Amino acid sequence: MFDKILPYLLAGVSVGGQYALIAVGYTMVYGILRLINFAHGDIFTAAGFFMVYLVAAMPLAVSVPLVIILTVALGFTVERVAYKPLRSAPRMSIMISAIGASYLLQNLMWYVTGGLAKQYPVLPWLSDTVSLGAASTKVVTLVTPVLTVALVIGLVMLIKRTKIGMAMRAVSRDFETSQLMGIKINSVISMTFIIGSALAAVGSMLYFTNYSTVTPTVGAMPGLKAFVAAVFGGIGSIPGAVIGAFIIGICENLIKGAGYTAFSDAFTFALLIAILLFKPNGLFGEKLSEKV
Repeated sequence: MFDKILPYLLAGVSVGGQYALIAVGYTMVYGILRLINFAHGDIFTAAGFFMVYLVAAMPLAVSVPLVIILTVALGFTVERVAYKPLRSAPRMSIMISAIGASYLLQNLMWYVTGGLAKQYPVLPWLSDTVSLGAASTKVVTLVTPVLTVALVIGLVMLIKRTKIGMAMRAVSRDFETSQLMGIKINSVISMTFIIGSALAAVGSMLYFTNYSTVTPTVGAMPGLKAFVAAVFGGIGSIPGAVIGAFIIGICENLIKGAGYTAFSDAFTFALLIAILLFKPNGLFGEKLSEKV
């Protein structure tokens, strides 16, 4: 029995780690701006296309860091163009801008690729197959949770121990007071987008090693599930987003293993409805007090 479940359990942990790296970007931006960055899933997709085109022109050792740099640059540009000019605008205007940025990126990718699916390059070692008892899986399945936890621990240490991290925490608590205290709000927000985009780039490498086809809309579903994970764990809470992502990844793969593949996506969104009904702040979210 366990031998039958093991492959799905491993796949769930791996997918959960990939969702976690995307979810951290959502939860960090929301924690500071109280904004859902709807373009985040498209930045994740763009990272996949960056790898496809860069590997065709240069060695893999150069392509991997360049993909992260280009993804970070894209996230930074989206923040500066779509969000910074609307800093003092009504919340609805910022949300519409975020949706517009998402569709703009999708359409740009459709234009550049001609709408054709692209084959993601094989990453040495990560794509190798290993055996665990009666189950066989790719190395990336084992690497993903370890790398995810290491990156998240590093991020938490950055937020708790560094000057920029202290500034992030201050801005997330009180935007206006932080500004009055001399904190450079724009720099803090830009750094938040930079970190989130870098994690999305790493997540894309892990994700597309398992799902090797890249299309302009492929990031929509992982992006939505990562958003659900962030809400489930308590949006604004980095550990909560990570735990929520692993729970969703494991559950949806166990559902597939039970033969109910058609309901694996439905489970994620049913979970979103349930958490909003019974615990709107998520498992680890703080109750926010509105100013009047």
